[in-house]
Amino acid sequence: MITIKIKDNGPYVVEGEFRLVDAQGNEVPVMKAALCRCGGSTTKPFCDGTHSKIGFQGAIAAVQQTEEKP
Repeated sequence: MITIKIKDNGPYVVEGEFRLVDAQGNEVPVMKAALCRCGGSTTKPFCDGTHSKIGFQGAIAAVQQTEEKP
């Protein structure tokens, strides 16, 4: 079974048995992966922690902030 956890203001953490394949169809060997969702990682598709340096906010946090403004 594959589980994808969405970390608050962070990456998607993929756990379980899965295959990661690049654009050319080559398999990338991984057992567990943290996938970037901020767009700033220099090791895409993997997370390198940039989200915390740039102040990335996930959709739920962004929506909550928008609702709070008059």
